[in-house]
Amino acid sequence: MIISDCDVCIRLRFQVQEILRERLCCQKLPDRPEGVEAQHKHLLELLKRTAVHGESNSVLIVGPRGAGKTMVNAFLFAVGLLQTDDRIALKEITRQLHLENAVGDKVFGSFAENLAFLLEALKKGDRSSSRPVLFVLDEFDLFAHHKNQTLLYNLFDVSQSAQAPIAVVGITCRLDVLELLEKRVKSRFSHRQIHLLSSLTFPQYLERVRTQLSLPDDFPDGKFAEDWNASVKTLCEDKSVEDVLQRHFNSSKDARSMHMLLMFCLSRVSVSRPAIKPADLLEASRLCFADAKANMLHGLSILELCLIIAMKHLNDVYEGEPFNLQMVHNEFKKFLQRKSNSMYNFDQPVIMKAFEHLQQLELIRPVDSSSAKIQREYQLMRLMIDHSQIMEALQKYPQCPTDVKQWAMSAFG
Repeated sequence: MIISDCDVCIRLRFQVQEILRERLCCQKLPDRPEGVEAQHKHLLELLKRTAVHGESNSVLIVGPRGAGKTMVNAFLFAVGLLQTDDRIALKEITRQLHLENAVGDKVFGSFAENLAFLLEALKKGDRSSSRPVLFVLDEFDLFAHHKNQTLLYNLFDVSQSAQAPIAVVGITCRLDVLELLEKRVKSRFSHRQIHLLSSLTFPQYLERVRTQLSLPDDFPDGKFAEDWNASVKTLCEDKSVEDVLQRHFNSSKDARSMHMLLMFCLSRVSVSRPAIKPADLLEASRLCFADAKANMLHGLSILELCLIIAMKHLNDVYEGEPFNLQMVHNEFKKFLQRKSNSMYNFDQPVIMKAFEHLQQLELIRPVDSSSAKIQREYQLMRLMIDHSQIMEALQKYPQCPTDVKQWAMSAFG
């Protein structure tokens, strides 16, 4: 069998794609948190006091999505939104603790019976001899919406007592989560909070990008890996690339958003394009920052687009005041009166249907939900897209009629 250099190149490119796609698609996080080391240390000390000294604790980890809440805890356990209510969560706790009513993967009994089993087991323990138990409640605010907050109350209550040592760690994005707690639950919570505000610097972010795109030391072809990694280093030192990455860094330090950006770059690599180029990153950035609502406008019918333009003119004239369908229709009629083209003539029911479709797409929304009883033609609405989004969409709208574009660009409807 004769294997050409081209075949070898294709095989190596495939291996590169396979390794990096697995890394980026699975959103593999760093082994240790970056930019939240102080918070990581604080949490570790709390948990050590439970594990080593039998001291019970409760704490909330608060931070926006992508701040590293899951990453902070990844070194201890795999966190996932698997138990979405008190009943299911309690069954999972019972199963993991191997209590009397748990047989294999099945848990028997009602919520009250399972709770009684759990509390009895925890109350039988003592700080000196019992094995410490760690409870992790991801999306903690969801548990606060449950009736009577029974599970939270009992877990916090046990964490305050001199019974079996437990640590309750809540993870949430909501800064106001304590306001969601009932008074009796709040009184049993320690009120410890760890706020994750990443101190990750841009040079660290840039290094993370380089690491994510680099091939591992055990790549089958050492020379190829060396050349690839050198090209990645050159890429990260390019001024235009640094500018793009700076924009993403300022927008979000989240590893997931970075993975999405790099995944778009990687998808452009092929045999004919054997390495990631600055232009690939620029295009990937454009896709990441693409305006979803502006993109939605590209799929509208001409009538729906004309209604949006009429709304834009009403916004310009009345300085953002709400409008109704009748006002929009009148504005559209002004445009029709200047045109002899019959392609824009639509019956009232058709216009009504188009207006309702725009509402379904959430491009417009009612000012007041209680106004649903008002006749639909007169229900006040607001436009949920701005002038720049409309003009950008018009430039990309397939075969948009010239007179419609001119109408949109005119100072007056």
